Amino acid sequence: MKLVFASNNQNKIREIQSILNGSIQLLSLEDIGCHEDIPETADTIEGNAILKANYVTENYGYDCFADDTGLEVEALKGEPGVYSARYAGEQKNADDNMNKLLEALKDEENRSAQFKTVIALNLEGKQHLFTGLAKGKITFNKTGNHGFGYDPVFQPENYKETFAELSAEIKNKISHRGKATEQLIDFLNTRK
Repeated sequence: MKLVFASNNQNKIREIQSILNGSIQLLSLEDIGCHEDIPETADTIEGNAILKANYVTENYGYDCFADDTGLEVEALKGEPGVYSARYAGEQKNADDNMNKLLEALKDEENRSAQFKTVIALNLEGKQHLFTGLAKGKITFNKTGNHGFGYDPVFQPENYKETFAELSAEIKNKISHRGKATEQLIDFLNTRK
């Protein structure tokens, strides 16, 4: 089966390809000639995933899936949430985002947080949503150099390491994106 993954984020594409493990042939936006930046103007993570998937289906006619991910920090009433990628500004710089987050939490004892990924799948005229959560906490310092985004400051439950210190294999098993993608794979497998 061929599916378009509505993303230009090479880190996400590599991570999803690794989780799919060859079960689906993934086409990127570049593969289908989509070079525009798909607007993410919804005020929810679900809404942005739906916007991106619908954009590809409506403008290019492909079955596809899109994801959106946010980091929700309890002490910040769910922020940065839907604005995670541009928390520190439109430059979407991971270091700037982490620095702003660590600064916002510097006097905070409650460091509980969760990553949330929603995948919107448009397949044969129907839309399906899959949600993955990874609960954990925000560390006091950045550690590790694997992964991307907020990985160096997110320590998942039951682990002493941050996502950025874990191997890709372990991270993909326990991560929000891994869980949502597993649901997607299970769903697609039931259709074979």
